Amino acid sequence: MIPDRSPFHGVRAAQGVGRRAVLRGAVIGALAAAPVPFARRLTDGSDAAAAPASAQAPAAVSASCADLPLVGGAEFPIGLYWPPHPYATTVERYAQMREAGFTFLITGNYVDDSAILSQSLAIADQVGLKVLVASDPDVQNLASRFTISDDRSVPMSITTADARKLATDALNRYRGFGSFAGFSLGDEPPAGRFPSLAKAFAVAREVAPDYTPYSNLVPGSGSGYQSFVRQFVDTVHPPMLSFDRYPLLTSGEDTQYFANWAIIRSEGLRANIPTWTFVQSVEYNGHRFPTAAELLWQINTSLAYGCKGIQYFTYWQPDPARGEGFGRALTTADGTLTPLYTAAKTINTSWLSQVGVELKPLVSELAVHANETPPAGAAGFTPDSYLSGTSGSAAVLGRFRPTDAARTRWLLVANRQYNTSATTTVTLNQATVTKVSLFDPATRAYVAQADRTKVVATLAPGAAALYRLDA
Repeated sequence: MIPDRSPFHGVRAAQGVGRRAVLRGAVIGALAAAPVPFARRLTDGSDAAAAPASAQAPAAVSASCADLPLVGGAEFPIGLYWPPHPYATTVERYAQMREAGFTFLITGNYVDDSAILSQSLAIADQVGLKVLVASDPDVQNLASRFTISDDRSVPMSITTADARKLATDALNRYRGFGSFAGFSLGDEPPAGRFPSLAKAFAVAREVAPDYTPYSNLVPGSGSGYQSFVRQFVDTVHPPMLSFDRYPLLTSGEDTQYFANWAIIRSEGLRANIPTWTFVQSVEYNGHRFPTAAELLWQINTSLAYGCKGIQYFTYWQPDPARGEGFGRALTTADGTLTPLYTAAKTINTSWLSQVGVELKPLVSELAVHANETPPAGAAGFTPDSYLSGTSGSAAVLGRFRPTDAARTRWLLVANRQYNTSATTTVTLNQATVTKVSLFDPATRAYVAQADRTKVVATLAPGAAALYRLDA
Protein backbone atom coordinates (compact mmCIF):
# COMPACT_ATOMS: atom_id res chain seq x y z
CA MET A 1 0.00 0.00 0.00
CA ILE A 2 1.22 3.49 -0.72
CA PRO A 3 0.90 5.96 2.16
CA ASP A 4 -2.39 7.72 2.75
CA ARG A 5 -2.06 11.08 1.02
CA SER A 6 -5.76 11.80 0.80
CA PRO A 7 -7.21 15.02 2.17
CA PHE A 8 -10.22 13.03 3.42
CA HIS A 9 -10.35 11.56 6.88
CA GLY A 10 -10.13 7.79 6.73
CA VAL A 11 -9.56 7.63 3.00
CA ARG A 12 -7.28 4.80 1.87
CA ALA A 13 -4.98 4.92 -1.11
CA ALA A 14 -5.12 2.25 -3.76
CA GLN A 15 -2.50 -0.44 -4.03
CA GLY A 16 0.39 0.60 -6.22
CA VAL A 17 0.97 3.66 -8.32
CA GLY A 18 -2.11 4.63 -10.31
CA ARG A 19 -2.07 3.06 -13.76
CA ARG A 20 -2.97 6.28 -15.55
CA ALA A 21 -0.55 8.23 -13.37
CA VAL A 22 2.25 5.92 -14.48
CA LEU A 23 1.42 6.57 -18.12
CA ARG A 24 0.94 10.28 -17.51
CA GLY A 25 4.51 10.30 -16.27
CA ALA A 26 5.65 9.53 -19.81
CA VAL A 27 4.57 12.99 -20.89
CA ILE A 28 5.47 14.81 -17.72
CA GLY A 29 8.87 13.17 -17.53
CA ALA A 30 9.67 13.84 -21.15
CA LEU A 31 8.73 17.48 -20.88
CA ALA A 32 9.75 18.51 -17.41
CA ALA A 33 11.22 15.60 -15.46
CA ALA A 34 8.55 16.23 -12.86
CA PRO A 35 7.73 13.59 -10.22
CA VAL A 36 4.95 11.19 -11.11
CA PRO A 37 1.91 11.80 -8.88
CA PHE A 38 0.06 9.01 -7.18
CA ALA A 39 -3.46 8.29 -8.38
CA ARG A 40 -5.58 7.17 -5.46
CA ARG A 41 -8.64 5.02 -5.17
CA LEU A 42 -10.71 6.89 -2.65
CA THR A 43 -12.81 5.12 -0.06
CA ASP A 44 -13.86 5.76 3.48
CA GLY A 45 -13.36 2.11 4.34
CA SER A 46 -17.05 1.27 4.31
CA ASP A 47 -19.52 0.27 1.64
CA ALA A 48 -21.07 3.14 -0.24
CA ALA A 49 -24.55 4.02 0.83
CA ALA A 50 -26.84 3.06 -2.00
CA ALA A 51 -27.50 6.09 -4.15
CA PRO A 52 -31.12 6.55 -5.18
CA ALA A 53 -31.79 3.97 -7.87
CA SER A 54 -34.38 6.15 -9.51
CA ALA A 55 -34.08 9.86 -10.02
CA GLN A 56 -35.96 12.81 -11.39
CA ALA A 57 -33.49 14.95 -13.31
CA PRO A 58 -33.60 17.62 -15.98
CA ALA A 59 -32.34 17.04 -19.50
CA ALA A 60 -29.40 14.65 -19.84
CA VAL A 61 -27.11 17.33 -21.28
CA SER A 62 -27.33 20.90 -20.08
CA ALA A 63 -27.96 23.53 -22.72
CA SER A 64 -24.49 25.03 -22.33
CA CYS A 65 -22.88 21.68 -23.21
CA ALA A 66 -25.27 20.34 -25.82
CA ASP A 67 -23.27 21.65 -28.79
CA LEU A 68 -19.78 20.72 -27.60
CA PRO A 69 -17.80 18.12 -29.56
CA LEU A 70 -18.31 14.57 -28.28
CA VAL A 71 -20.77 15.66 -25.58
CA GLY A 72 -23.34 16.99 -28.01
CA GLY A 73 -24.57 15.59 -31.28
CA ALA A 74 -26.17 12.26 -32.06
CA GLU A 75 -22.99 10.16 -32.29
CA PHE A 76 -22.13 8.12 -29.20
CA PRO A 77 -18.54 8.87 -28.09
CA ILE A 78 -16.24 5.83 -28.09
CA GLY A 79 -12.75 6.87 -27.09
CA LEU A 80 -9.32 5.46 -26.37
CA TYR A 81 -6.40 6.33 -24.14
CA TRP A 82 -2.76 5.60 -25.03
CA PRO A 83 -2.83 5.78 -28.82
CA PRO A 84 0.03 4.69 -31.10
CA HIS A 85 3.42 6.25 -30.30
CA PRO A 86 4.98 8.82 -32.66
CA TYR A 87 6.64 6.26 -34.95
CA ALA A 88 3.27 4.53 -35.36
CA THR A 89 1.30 7.76 -35.80
CA THR A 90 0.38 6.89 -39.38
CA VAL A 91 -2.70 6.88 -41.57
CA GLU A 92 -2.72 3.08 -41.49
CA ARG A 93 -2.70 2.92 -37.69
CA TYR A 94 -5.30 5.64 -37.27
CA ALA A 95 -7.50 3.97 -39.88
CA GLN A 96 -7.34 0.78 -37.79
CA MET A 97 -8.70 2.71 -34.82
CA ARG A 98 -11.49 4.26 -36.84
CA GLU A 99 -12.36 0.91 -38.45
CA ALA A 100 -12.71 -0.51 -34.94
CA GLY A 101 -15.48 1.99 -34.24
CA PHE A 102 -13.55 4.52 -32.18
CA THR A 103 -14.70 8.11 -32.56
CA PHE A 104 -11.98 9.93 -30.61
CA LEU A 105 -8.63 9.56 -28.90
CA ILE A 106 -6.90 11.26 -26.00
CA THR A 107 -3.28 12.06 -26.80
CA GLY A 108 -0.43 10.40 -24.94
CA ASN A 109 2.24 7.71 -25.47
CA TYR A 110 4.89 10.35 -26.25
CA VAL A 111 2.66 12.19 -28.72
CA ASP A 112 3.44 15.28 -26.70
CA ASP A 113 4.95 18.17 -28.66
CA SER A 114 3.29 20.48 -31.12
CA ALA A 115 4.87 18.87 -34.18
CA ILE A 116 3.76 15.30 -33.49
CA LEU A 117 0.43 16.51 -32.10
CA SER A 118 -0.20 18.40 -35.32
CA GLN A 119 0.68 15.26 -37.27
CA SER A 120 -1.73 13.27 -35.12
CA LEU A 121 -4.53 15.76 -35.73
CA ALA A 122 -3.83 15.92 -39.47
CA ILE A 123 -4.05 12.14 -39.74
CA ALA A 124 -7.16 12.09 -37.57
CA ASP A 125 -8.68 14.56 -40.04
CA GLN A 126 -8.09 12.05 -42.82
CA VAL A 127 -9.71 9.08 -41.12
CA GLY A 128 -12.55 10.81 -39.26
CA LEU A 129 -11.37 10.67 -35.64
CA LYS A 130 -11.73 13.43 -33.07
CA VAL A 131 -8.86 14.30 -30.72
CA LEU A 132 -8.71 15.60 -27.15
CA VAL A 133 -5.28 17.18 -26.72
CA ALA A 134 -3.80 16.28 -23.34
CA SER A 135 -0.05 16.35 -23.74
CA ASP A 136 0.72 19.73 -25.28
CA PRO A 137 3.18 21.57 -22.98
CA ASP A 138 0.95 24.65 -22.72
CA VAL A 139 -2.04 22.47 -21.85
CA GLN A 140 0.02 20.70 -19.18
CA ASN A 141 1.13 24.05 -17.75
CA LEU A 142 -2.42 25.35 -17.74
CA ALA A 143 -3.95 22.26 -16.18
CA SER A 144 -1.56 20.67 -13.75
CA ARG A 145 1.96 22.02 -13.42
CA PHE A 146 1.12 25.39 -11.94
CA THR A 147 -1.53 26.91 -9.71
CA ILE A 148 -3.60 29.61 -11.38
CA SER A 149 -3.67 32.54 -8.96
CA ASP A 150 -3.38 36.31 -9.23
CA ASP A 151 -1.82 36.30 -5.76
CA ARG A 152 1.86 36.48 -6.66
CA SER A 153 2.87 35.07 -3.28
CA VAL A 154 1.47 31.63 -4.21
CA PRO A 155 4.39 29.31 -5.07
CA MET A 156 4.57 27.81 -8.56
CA SER A 157 1.69 29.97 -9.76
CA ILE A 158 0.66 31.67 -12.97
CA THR A 159 -1.77 34.53 -13.31
CA THR A 160 -5.15 34.33 -14.98
CA ALA A 161 -3.67 36.32 -17.85
CA ASP A 162 -0.85 33.77 -18.13
CA ALA A 163 -3.41 30.97 -18.19
CA ARG A 164 -5.40 32.75 -20.86
CA LYS A 165 -2.30 33.09 -23.03
CA LEU A 166 -1.41 29.40 -22.62
CA ALA A 167 -4.92 28.38 -23.65
CA THR A 168 -4.95 30.82 -26.57
CA ASP A 169 -1.58 29.66 -27.86
CA ALA A 170 -2.63 26.01 -27.67
CA LEU A 171 -5.95 26.76 -29.34
CA ASN A 172 -4.27 28.62 -32.19
CA ARG A 173 -2.01 25.63 -32.85
CA TYR A 174 -4.87 23.15 -33.26
CA ARG A 175 -8.09 24.96 -34.13
CA GLY A 176 -7.38 24.61 -37.86
CA PHE A 177 -7.79 20.84 -37.64
CA GLY A 178 -11.32 19.51 -38.02
CA SER A 179 -10.43 16.66 -35.68
CA PHE A 180 -9.62 18.95 -32.76
CA ALA A 181 -12.31 18.44 -30.13
CA GLY A 182 -10.87 20.12 -27.04
CA PHE A 183 -8.37 19.86 -24.20
CA SER A 184 -7.86 17.19 -21.57
CA LEU A 185 -7.15 19.38 -18.56
CA GLY A 186 -5.57 17.06 -16.05
CA ASP A 187 -6.20 13.38 -15.42
CA GLU A 188 -7.21 12.07 -12.00
CA PRO A 189 -6.77 15.43 -10.24
CA PRO A 190 -6.57 15.43 -6.43
CA ALA A 191 -9.08 17.54 -4.53
CA GLY A 192 -6.42 20.10 -3.71
CA ARG A 193 -6.16 20.91 -7.42
CA PHE A 194 -9.87 21.54 -7.92
CA PRO A 195 -9.81 25.35 -7.37
CA SER A 196 -6.99 25.86 -9.88
CA LEU A 197 -8.52 23.32 -12.26
CA ALA A 198 -11.79 25.24 -12.09
CA LYS A 199 -9.92 28.33 -13.26
CA ALA A 200 -8.34 26.32 -16.08
CA PHE A 201 -11.78 25.12 -17.17
CA ALA A 202 -13.14 28.67 -16.98
CA VAL A 203 -10.28 29.99 -19.10
CA ALA A 204 -10.76 27.18 -21.63
CA ARG A 205 -14.48 27.94 -21.86
CA GLU A 206 -13.72 31.64 -22.33
CA VAL A 207 -10.98 31.21 -24.94
CA ALA A 208 -12.35 28.12 -26.70
CA PRO A 209 -16.13 28.09 -26.12
CA ASP A 210 -16.75 25.73 -29.05
CA TYR A 211 -14.42 23.02 -27.76
CA THR A 212 -14.71 20.50 -24.94
CA PRO A 213 -12.75 20.84 -21.69
CA TYR A 214 -12.27 17.39 -20.16
CA SER A 215 -10.93 15.74 -17.04
CA ASN A 216 -11.23 12.24 -15.60
CA LEU A 217 -11.56 11.19 -11.96
CA VAL A 218 -10.01 8.40 -9.90
CA PRO A 219 -12.24 5.52 -8.77
CA GLY A 220 -13.56 5.12 -5.27
CA SER A 221 -16.53 4.35 -3.06
CA GLY A 222 -18.14 5.43 0.18
CA SER A 223 -19.26 8.79 1.52
CA GLY A 224 -15.77 10.30 1.30
CA TYR A 225 -15.63 9.53 -2.39
CA GLN A 226 -19.12 10.85 -3.02
CA SER A 227 -18.10 14.12 -1.35
CA PHE A 228 -14.97 14.18 -3.51
CA VAL A 229 -16.98 13.73 -6.72
CA ARG A 230 -19.51 16.35 -5.66
CA GLN A 231 -16.74 18.80 -4.83
CA PHE A 232 -15.23 18.24 -8.27
CA VAL A 233 -18.53 18.79 -10.05
CA ASP A 234 -19.54 21.83 -8.03
CA THR A 235 -16.10 23.46 -8.19
CA VAL A 236 -14.91 22.66 -11.71
CA HIS A 237 -18.28 22.55 -13.54
CA PRO A 238 -17.20 20.01 -16.17
CA PRO A 239 -19.40 19.31 -19.20
CA MET A 240 -19.32 15.60 -18.36
CA LEU A 241 -18.37 13.42 -15.38
CA SER A 242 -15.76 10.82 -16.35
CA PHE A 243 -14.11 8.21 -14.14
CA ASP A 244 -12.13 5.00 -14.42
CA ARG A 245 -12.42 1.71 -12.56
CA TYR A 246 -11.00 -1.58 -13.77
CA PRO A 247 -12.98 -4.46 -12.24
CA LEU A 248 -11.41 -7.56 -13.82
CA LEU A 249 -8.90 -8.73 -11.24
CA THR A 250 -6.67 -11.77 -11.43
CA SER A 251 -8.41 -12.86 -8.23
CA GLY A 252 -11.98 -12.31 -9.45
CA GLU A 253 -14.24 -9.26 -9.69
CA ASP A 254 -13.89 -5.89 -7.97
CA THR A 255 -16.68 -5.89 -5.38
CA GLN A 256 -16.93 -2.08 -5.32
CA TYR A 257 -17.39 -1.63 -9.07
CA PHE A 258 -21.14 -1.06 -8.92
CA ALA A 259 -20.89 1.09 -5.78
CA ASN A 260 -18.57 3.37 -7.72
CA TRP A 261 -21.00 3.52 -10.64
CA ALA A 262 -23.92 4.27 -8.32
CA ILE A 263 -22.12 7.35 -6.97
CA ILE A 264 -21.09 8.60 -10.41
CA ARG A 265 -24.61 8.12 -11.74
CA SER A 266 -26.16 9.93 -8.79
CA GLU A 267 -23.81 12.91 -9.03
CA GLY A 268 -24.15 13.14 -12.80
CA LEU A 269 -27.92 13.29 -12.53
CA ARG A 270 -27.75 15.83 -9.72
CA ALA A 271 -25.54 18.10 -11.83
CA ASN A 272 -27.42 17.45 -15.08
CA ILE A 273 -24.30 16.31 -16.94
CA PRO A 274 -23.59 13.06 -18.81
CA THR A 275 -21.41 10.38 -17.24
CA TRP A 276 -18.53 8.65 -19.01
CA THR A 277 -16.29 5.78 -18.00
CA PHE A 278 -13.17 3.89 -18.96
CA VAL A 279 -13.38 0.15 -19.52
CA GLN A 280 -10.46 -2.15 -18.83
CA SER A 281 -8.85 -3.28 -22.08
CA VAL A 282 -5.33 -4.08 -20.89
CA GLU A 283 -3.72 -6.52 -18.49
CA TYR A 284 -1.46 -5.22 -15.73
CA ASN A 285 -0.50 -5.99 -12.16
CA GLY A 286 -3.42 -7.71 -10.43
CA HIS A 287 -5.70 -7.31 -13.45
CA ARG A 288 -6.33 -9.94 -16.10
CA PHE A 289 -6.52 -9.65 -19.87
CA PRO A 290 -10.24 -9.26 -20.64
CA THR A 291 -12.13 -11.70 -22.80
CA ALA A 292 -14.54 -10.42 -25.44
CA ALA A 293 -17.45 -11.19 -23.10
CA GLU A 294 -15.79 -9.34 -20.21
CA LEU A 295 -15.25 -6.29 -22.39
CA LEU A 296 -18.89 -6.41 -23.49
CA TRP A 297 -20.01 -6.86 -19.86
CA GLN A 298 -18.18 -3.72 -18.74
CA ILE A 299 -19.79 -1.74 -21.55
CA ASN A 300 -23.32 -3.01 -21.02
CA THR A 301 -23.37 -2.68 -17.24
CA SER A 302 -22.07 0.87 -17.70
CA LEU A 303 -24.85 1.61 -20.19
CA ALA A 304 -27.38 0.25 -17.71
CA TYR A 305 -26.06 2.77 -15.17
CA GLY A 306 -26.65 5.58 -17.64
CA CYS A 307 -23.22 5.92 -19.24
CA LYS A 308 -23.10 8.35 -22.20
CA GLY A 309 -19.48 7.80 -23.28
CA ILE A 310 -17.24 4.71 -23.30
CA GLN A 311 -13.44 5.00 -23.27
CA TYR A 312 -10.86 2.21 -23.48
CA PHE A 313 -7.84 1.93 -21.19
CA THR A 314 -5.66 1.26 -23.10
CA TYR A 315 -5.53 0.93 -26.90
CA TRP A 316 -1.76 0.48 -27.39
CA GLN A 317 0.12 -1.65 -24.87
CA PRO A 318 2.29 0.58 -22.69
CA ASP A 319 5.95 -0.32 -22.70
CA PRO A 320 6.38 -3.02 -20.00
CA ALA A 321 9.56 -1.21 -18.93
CA ARG A 322 7.35 1.55 -17.54
CA GLY A 323 6.39 -0.67 -14.61
CA GLU A 324 3.01 -1.90 -13.33
CA GLY A 325 3.36 -5.06 -15.41
CA PHE A 326 1.47 -3.74 -18.41
CA GLY A 327 0.68 -6.52 -20.86
CA ARG A 328 -1.47 -6.84 -23.93
CA ALA A 329 -4.14 -4.29 -24.81
CA LEU A 330 -5.87 -3.98 -28.18
CA THR A 331 -2.34 -4.07 -29.55
CA THR A 332 0.93 -5.33 -28.17
CA ALA A 333 3.82 -2.95 -27.58
CA ASP A 334 5.13 -3.69 -31.09
CA GLY A 335 1.74 -2.92 -32.63
CA THR A 336 0.46 -6.45 -33.26
CA LEU A 337 -3.33 -6.51 -33.06
CA THR A 338 -4.62 -8.80 -30.30
CA PRO A 339 -7.92 -10.72 -30.12
CA LEU A 340 -9.27 -7.84 -28.02
CA TYR A 341 -8.95 -5.51 -31.01
CA THR A 342 -11.24 -7.82 -32.98
CA ALA A 343 -13.65 -8.03 -30.04
CA ALA A 344 -13.71 -4.25 -29.61
CA LYS A 345 -14.27 -3.74 -33.32
CA THR A 346 -17.24 -6.11 -33.29
CA ILE A 347 -18.75 -4.58 -30.15
CA ASN A 348 -18.21 -0.97 -31.20
CA THR A 349 -19.44 -1.31 -34.77
CA SER A 350 -22.30 -3.79 -34.37
CA TRP A 351 -23.73 -2.84 -30.97
CA LEU A 352 -22.30 0.09 -29.02
CA SER A 353 -22.44 2.76 -31.70
CA GLN A 354 -26.05 1.83 -32.52
CA VAL A 355 -27.46 1.38 -29.02
CA GLY A 356 -25.46 4.38 -27.85
CA VAL A 357 -27.27 6.64 -30.30
CA GLU A 358 -30.56 5.45 -28.82
CA LEU A 359 -29.53 6.01 -25.22
CA LYS A 360 -27.44 9.18 -25.50
CA PRO A 361 -30.36 11.67 -25.54
CA LEU A 362 -32.28 9.86 -22.79
CA VAL A 363 -32.18 10.36 -19.02
CA SER A 364 -31.28 7.50 -16.69
CA GLU A 365 -34.35 6.92 -14.54
CA LEU A 366 -33.54 3.59 -12.91
CA ALA A 367 -30.46 1.40 -12.39
CA VAL A 368 -31.15 -1.72 -10.35
CA HIS A 369 -30.05 -5.32 -9.93
CA ALA A 370 -32.65 -8.03 -10.44
CA ASN A 371 -32.71 -11.68 -9.37
CA GLU A 372 -29.68 -11.37 -7.10
CA THR A 373 -28.65 -9.87 -3.80
CA PRO A 374 -27.49 -6.42 -4.89
CA PRO A 375 -23.73 -5.88 -4.78
CA ALA A 376 -22.31 -3.42 -2.26
CA GLY A 377 -23.61 0.08 -2.89
CA ALA A 378 -26.11 -1.00 -5.55
CA ALA A 379 -29.91 -1.00 -5.46
CA GLY A 380 -32.18 -4.00 -5.87
CA PHE A 381 -35.29 -4.22 -8.01
CA THR A 382 -38.64 -3.09 -6.63
CA PRO A 383 -41.90 -2.99 -8.62
CA ASP A 384 -43.17 0.34 -9.94
CA SER A 385 -45.63 1.73 -12.46
CA TYR A 386 -43.74 0.26 -15.43
CA LEU A 387 -42.11 -2.92 -14.13
CA SER A 388 -44.06 -5.27 -11.89
CA GLY A 389 -41.67 -8.17 -11.37
CA THR A 390 -38.58 -10.11 -12.47
CA SER A 391 -37.50 -13.74 -12.59
CA GLY A 392 -34.77 -15.91 -14.01
CA SER A 393 -31.11 -14.99 -14.35
CA ALA A 394 -29.44 -12.08 -12.59
CA ALA A 395 -29.46 -8.87 -14.61
CA VAL A 396 -28.75 -5.17 -14.33
CA LEU A 397 -31.79 -3.17 -15.43
CA GLY A 398 -31.40 0.36 -16.72
CA ARG A 399 -34.52 2.35 -17.52
CA PHE A 400 -34.50 5.63 -19.40
CA ARG A 401 -36.96 8.43 -20.07
CA PRO A 402 -37.10 11.21 -22.66
CA THR A 403 -36.35 14.79 -21.70
CA ASP A 404 -39.96 15.84 -22.21
CA ALA A 405 -43.12 14.65 -20.47
CA ALA A 406 -43.75 11.71 -22.80
CA ARG A 407 -44.52 8.44 -21.01
CA THR A 408 -42.46 6.22 -23.32
CA ARG A 409 -39.62 4.43 -21.57
CA TRP A 410 -36.59 2.40 -22.69
CA LEU A 411 -35.40 -0.65 -20.77
CA LEU A 412 -31.90 -2.08 -21.08
CA VAL A 413 -31.56 -5.62 -19.70
CA ALA A 414 -27.87 -6.46 -19.19
CA ASN A 415 -26.58 -9.91 -18.29
CA ARG A 416 -25.06 -9.66 -14.82
CA GLN A 417 -22.57 -12.39 -15.70
CA TYR A 418 -19.71 -12.35 -18.19
CA ASN A 419 -19.09 -16.10 -18.06
CA THR A 420 -22.53 -17.60 -18.60
CA SER A 421 -25.62 -17.05 -20.73
CA ALA A 422 -28.77 -15.70 -19.12
CA THR A 423 -32.51 -15.67 -19.55
CA THR A 424 -34.19 -12.87 -17.63
CA THR A 425 -37.91 -12.14 -17.55
CA VAL A 426 -39.24 -8.70 -16.66
CA THR A 427 -42.99 -8.53 -16.12
CA LEU A 428 -44.56 -5.27 -17.24
CA ASN A 429 -47.32 -3.29 -15.57
CA GLN A 430 -50.28 -3.60 -17.92
CA ALA A 431 -51.91 -0.51 -16.48
CA THR A 432 -49.08 1.52 -18.02
CA VAL A 433 -47.32 -0.33 -20.84
CA THR A 434 -49.32 -0.67 -24.06
CA LYS A 435 -46.66 -1.91 -26.49
CA VAL A 436 -43.22 -3.52 -26.33
CA SER A 437 -40.57 -3.29 -29.06
CA LEU A 438 -37.06 -4.79 -29.22
CA PHE A 439 -34.22 -2.72 -30.67
CA ASP A 440 -32.41 -4.37 -33.59
CA PRO A 441 -28.93 -2.84 -33.94
CA ALA A 442 -28.50 -4.26 -37.45
CA THR A 443 -31.40 -2.21 -38.81
CA ARG A 444 -31.49 0.45 -36.07
CA ALA A 445 -35.23 -0.23 -35.84
CA TYR A 446 -37.57 -1.39 -33.10
CA VAL A 447 -39.44 -4.64 -33.71
CA ALA A 448 -42.85 -4.95 -32.05
CA GLN A 449 -43.17 -7.94 -29.72
CA ALA A 450 -46.31 -10.08 -29.70
CA ASP A 451 -46.44 -10.27 -25.91
CA ARG A 452 -46.78 -6.90 -24.18
CA THR A 453 -47.08 -8.42 -20.71
CA LYS A 454 -43.36 -9.13 -20.31
CA VAL A 455 -39.94 -9.11 -21.91
CA VAL A 456 -37.87 -12.26 -21.98
CA ALA A 457 -34.23 -11.46 -22.66
CA THR A 458 -32.03 -14.39 -23.63
CA LEU A 459 -28.51 -13.05 -23.46
CA ALA A 460 -25.03 -14.29 -24.27
CA PRO A 461 -22.35 -13.73 -21.61
CA GLY A 462 -21.97 -9.99 -21.04
CA ALA A 463 -24.68 -9.11 -23.56
CA ALA A 464 -27.72 -6.84 -23.27
CA ALA A 465 -31.00 -6.09 -25.01
CA LEU A 466 -32.83 -2.77 -25.37
CA TYR A 467 -36.62 -2.50 -25.33
CA ARG A 468 -38.94 0.43 -25.92
CA LEU A 469 -41.99 0.51 -23.68
CA ASP A 470 -44.83 2.58 -25.11
CA ALA A 471 -47.33 3.88 -22.59
